[in-house]
Amino acid sequence: MKFAEIGSGGGHRVEAYAPGRIVIDGQDYQEGLILSPERIITGWGPAEPAGLSVAHLEPLIALAPQLIVIGTGARQVFPDPLVLQTALAEGLGVEVMDTGAACRTYNLLMAEGRKVAAGLMVG
Repeated sequence: MKFAEIGSGGGHRVEAYAPGRIVIDGQDYQEGLILSPERIITGWGPAEPAGLSVAHLEPLIALAPQLIVIGTGARQVFPDPLVLQTALAEGLGVEVMDTGAACRTYNLLMAEGRKVAAGLMVG
């Protein structure tokens, strides 16, 4: 799905998402990644949403965002609540949704100038 133009928030923007593919700033990615307005970190996440662990959240937390958005692929899959506990204990908001919704949410928050980090699975 291609996303509508959003005013520049001065950071990396998701242009399209389809299962197995995310387009950011004209670059095609076919693996899970971490996205923030300032950074793109490839090779992130488990093969399946059920494999999401605290270790996967640590690099997101290290970016010190206000909110973490987790995209779990084609469907929304909630991780074990204990996995999210680390981020919540730091006072961070965490939202879990399918990756298409996570991409749209990230774009909106980034355009508003919010400090957001997204962990996006491409599945």
